[in-house]
Amino acid sequence: MRFQIGANGGLELLKLPKIEFVDDGAGKPAGIHRFIGRRPIFAFGNSDGDLQMLQWTVAGAGPRFAGIIHHTDAAREYADDRQSKVGKLDKALDAATASKWTIVDMKGDWKTIFPAEK
Repeated sequence: MRFQIGANGGLELLKLPKIEFVDDGAGKPAGIHRFIGRRPIFAFGNSDGDLQMLQWTVAGAGPRFAGIIHHTDAAREYADDRQSKVGKLDKALDAATASKWTIVDMKGDWKTIFPAEK
């Protein structure tokens, strides 16, 4: 986005044909800061693409919470893990274990994933 004086002398914001940031990996904390302007105190993720957001969250002063939702229930939803081609959860799972973040196991911890059809 660029601020400029337009042809008629009016002030304009011009949207440029480029990507501002990628909302994955290291781009997540940058995007959060850009749109919210503050470090989160609570964050949940479910893939390696959320690792930097979780690290950024817990690096702040005061009480902080970081959690991982581990998709382990292929029968009721889907399962992704270290070998997944999409939504890979490998490095973030290791970091969560090492840092003692909360890990929620869908198959073991959730009685219901989707509400029953009415």
